[in-house]
Formats: sequence, structure tokens, C-alpha cells
Amino acid sequence: MTKEYGLDEEKIIEISKYKKEPKWMTDFRLKAYKTYKEMPDPDFGPEIDLDFDSLNYFKTVTKDTKAARTWDECPIKDTFAEIGLIDAEKKYLDGIGAQYESEVVYQSMIKELEDKGVIFCSMDEALQKHPDIFKKYFNTLIPYNDNKYAALNGAVWSGGTFIYVPPHVTIERPLQAYFRIDTKNMGQFERTLIIVDEDSHVHYMEGCTATYHTTGSLHAAVVEVFVEKNASCRFTTIQNWANNIYNLVTERAQVEENGTMEWIDGNIGAKINMKYPSCILKGQGASGSCISVAVASNGQYQDAGAKAIHLAPNTTSNIVSKSIAANGGVANYRGKVYIDKAAENAKSIIKCDTILLDKHSKSDTIPTNIVDNPTSYLEHEATVSKLDEEKLFYLMSRGLNEDRAKELLIIGFIDEFRENLPMEYAVELNALLKNYF
Repeated sequence: MTKEYGLDEEKIIEISKYKKEPKWMTDFRLKAYKTYKEMPDPDFGPEIDLDFDSLNYFKTVTKDTKAARTWDECPIKDTFAEIGLIDAEKKYLDGIGAQYESEVVYQSMIKELEDKGVIFCSMDEALQKHPDIFKKYFNTLIPYNDNKYAALNGAVWSGGTFIYVPPHVTIERPLQAYFRIDTKNMGQFERTLIIVDEDSHVHYMEGCTATYHTTGSLHAAVVEVFVEKNASCRFTTIQNWANNIYNLVTERAQVEENGTMEWIDGNIGAKINMKYPSCILKGQGASGSCISVAVASNGQYQDAGAKAIHLAPNTTSNIVSKSIAANGGVANYRGKVYIDKAAENAKSIIKCDTILLDKHSKSDTIPTNIVDNPTSYLEHEATVSKLDEEKLFYLMSRGLNEDRAKELLIIGFIDEFRENLPMEYAVELNALLKNYF
């Protein structure tokens, strides 16, 4: 690449040429870049104080664009071995993808699923090998002009996950992707596209980490999920970004008749996190839920939540948000529920709970709830409290020290989130929280 840092049209054309993309994708990237330059930052949430000219928007670590199919071929195998990814694949996954900086460097799936027509690969590979289905869905649920950072993603997207599950196929064990940033001033812009066809079921999990640097880095992903009639998708995320990462992500699912979408969203790190998983409940009887945890410590600002858009009758949504703030951190809930006039007998329940562990930390609940027909039901409950001193005293009177007692109370506070995680992820979450405060 002629230019390591910063972004312009020449760099975008180089990226597309390196990836050997069709002309329509190059044109799409340039159109998205123009929109990105013209759009303002969001008029809500924390200030994005990041030097975009200092970012590296595309970094390769392989000799070509092909992902390794065995761990022995993976160029950064040792990094993934250290975090237990190799063991996880062997024990309880049906397939795994691993992205390092701008590229997917490893991709695998069991043959049994391939024989059933399941596609699980990187977005770059999907563009080359499955262009028809790729083009049918790409950029249709989250258009590049949706917001400034969706436009930036459209201009420089690289890597990410593509999943297609054919009709009447149930994937018994999760598919997983792991995203890692190690380079200083790095920008990572993966794109994920999941299509779950009629009467099919999939659980997709992703983990995110980064090495800490004193200067800021950016993670700006776009996730589009299509859940067809009678299908279901569970999307689980545990992010543990370093606190120099700006995490600006757009995630949206469209759910058809009697389909089910579940977001299980864990936000443990990042300097600034702006993330609002959304469900568009388009078909009658569709349901969507989001169970999330946001944890903020010193110098961290979590602005997270969920959205549910009810467009059809008898649709249901359930939003559970758990926030924890300590050492002067900020953990806000920001969400939206809209029930259209055509969504008769729709039902939505929102519950937001926050624990502040000291007097310097902050939390706000910022909901937008709109009900446009009289047959629907919406309930919103929000609480902000300190750690329960009586419970803390009780546990300490039983022989626990203060740190261990606080840890148990916090784990109990997020129990509704933990019980929806696979065992390995729940153990990892416990370890992260134990060392967090």
C-alpha cells in the first residue's frame, strides 16, 4: 500500500484491487467514502475525540487473501493458542473464524455441515465464491448512509463473517469468530452477514480483544442478520477491548414470521463503546430479545443499549440491560422501542438496572419508547443503585473478605446474562470481572 496511515480515494481503490473485487464493490466503497466525508458525527453520546488521519485502515499479515484451513498454517497460531481458541474449537464448536487486524487468517467448519449446504466463511471469500447471495443481502439492512461509521465501514470493510444456513437445518453447536487488534493506531472494519433460512437455527459467538497502546484505535463493524420464517438466531458477543479502543458498531436483525432473534451482548472494555443491537420485527409473531451487560471503569464510557422495531401483529420484544460503573466510569443505557400502528397486540418489556460502585461513577437511562396503536403493551423499568451494603455485610460476616464479597454480588447482579452464555464464556466473563475492579 502506498499510504500506511490516513484515508483517501486512492487508498480505497488499492484495497479493492488487492482483494481482486468486482467493479461494483469498488464503486460501492467510493460512494460510501464520499458519504462518510459528508456526514457529521452522531449528535448523541460521548464525543469521538480520535485522530482519524493517524489510523492504519488496512493491514495484511498473510501473503495472499486466503485464510488458513489448519492451525499449523495460521500465521499467528501462537496468539490464538494463548487465549484458548484452539482448544475451544476442538471441544465445543462446529466451526471457527479468526481475524487479525484487517484479515481473516483462519477459517474452518466440520464437513457434516458443509454437506448440508451451510456456508461459513469470511466476507471476502463470500464475495468471490457466492456473489449472488452476497449481493442480494449486502447493504440492504444497514445501508452505507445509515450513519457516519457505517459509511466508513462501507468504504474500507475487510474480513468479517458470512453465514448462510439453508432451510430446515439446525446447527447443534455454536459457530464462532474471534477478532484481534495488536497494531498501534489500527482501524478494524469487519463486516458480518448472517442469513438463517426458513425453519433453521444457528448460534454464532464472537470474542474481541486488543493490545493496549497509549494512542487511540478504532473498531467500526457492521452486522446484518436475516432471520426467515420459523427460524432462529442467537448472536453472542463478549468484547474485552483495551481502553484505548473506540468501539462504534452498528448491528441490526430483520425477523420474519414466527422467527426469533436473540442478542447476548457483553461489553467489558473499550475507551468509548457505542452499540445498540436492533431487531426489526417484520413478520407476524416475530420475537426479539437483547440481554446485555456493560461495564465501565476509570476512563471508560459505555453508551450501550438495544432497539426493537415492531412492524407486525403479535410481535414481542424483551430488553434486559445490566450496567456496572466503578472508579469514575460512565455506563449509560440508550435504547428505542417503536410499536407501529400495524403491530396490533405487540408486547415489549424493558428492564434496565445499574450498580454504581463508588460516588465518582455515573449512569443515565435514556429511552425512547413510542406506541402507535392502542392494542399493544409496553413496560419499562429502570433502577440505579449502589452495591447493597446489607448483603455485603452479610457475606463478610460469613468469612468472605470485602473483594470476594463484592465479586459475588456483582456476579449475582448479572446472573440473567451469565445463564445465557456457554459454560466456557461464563467462566471467561467471571475471570474478566474478577480482575476488572
